[in-house]
Amino acid sequence: MHAIQSPTNGAPWTTVVPAQRSAAPAEGFAVVDVETTGLGRTDRVISAGVYQLDEDGEVTDHWYTLVNPERDPGPVWIHGLTQDVLRGAPTFPEIAGELADRLRGRVMVAHNALFDWNMISREYSRAGLRAPVDQRLCTMVLSRDLRLPLPNGKLASLAAYFGVQQRHAHNALDDARVLAEAFRPSLHLARQGGVPLPLQACVAVTDLGEDEPAAPGRSSWSSSYRAAKKRPPCPYPNPGRWQDGKPLVQGMRVAITGDTATDRELLEDRAVEAGLHIATSVSRLTSLLVTNEPGSWSGKARKARELGTPVVGEDAFLQLLREVAPHPGV
Repeated sequence: MHAIQSPTNGAPWTTVVPAQRSAAPAEGFAVVDVETTGLGRTDRVISAGVYQLDEDGEVTDHWYTLVNPERDPGPVWIHGLTQDVLRGAPTFPEIAGELADRLRGRVMVAHNALFDWNMISREYSRAGLRAPVDQRLCTMVLSRDLRLPLPNGKLASLAAYFGVQQRHAHNALDDARVLAEAFRPSLHLARQGGVPLPLQACVAVTDLGEDEPAAPGRSSWSSSYRAAKKRPPCPYPNPGRWQDGKPLVQGMRVAITGDTATDRELLEDRAVEAGLHIATSVSRLTSLLVTNEPGSWSGKARKARELGTPVVGEDAFLQLLREVAPHPGV
């Protein structure tokens, strides 16, 4: 074991526990969990845990670090990391290289993977770098594809199903361990049943131009739960559903669900400026659902599947916004 000790209290900042192994295969996995100051676009990573797995899901290495966010730590009552604990820890640019070494050439696995990817990608963007991850796998989606009889999408439920004991919830290293132990049998079930792994391409977050540091002493933990912005009525009648291969048309009703790399309000503003109607729910009148996790358990995603509502990812939606066709009645 190799540990870097804090000069103030002797607690480890970064712990590396390598197993005896040859070079990791390119098809291996990096199971990741990060704890953060909150859920919003301006929030920061305060700890990260990574379990490296070979292509069969066997653990070959694990690593953990605290990260000094250089701001308030957010919901301490959840993650337990106080300002005093984080004060002497390395900043993200100081651990970026070592984290990159543990992610490079592997599929990043996480529970609600888009969230972890966005947080990590934003940190690398702030440092003027790009996270070396090309694909991610969400274990929430994999659990659904395997039709596991889980009561909900929580990591605790997945762990309980496979008999994995959680020792310290919301600790990045223990959460990564729990997920690694639950992912291995999930991987084997997928291969035995011929279920394709739900791999998603990782698009680096670069939309940081509007980032502002949080006010001193305040946390943005509630930033993802903002009230819906009141907008004037769309001046165009709904022309119907969007059709693949055709442009969006002014007046189309667009719903958005799940985490997005672009700030949600900014994404909605761009849609409204293009002449689209932002819908707060999915119905038979919805023209398009925008989501990075079409197989998620969110109410909007489930309703879209029931109604056959067209679905596109965030990147495709941003491309469509570039050329929105004028309403035929204009």
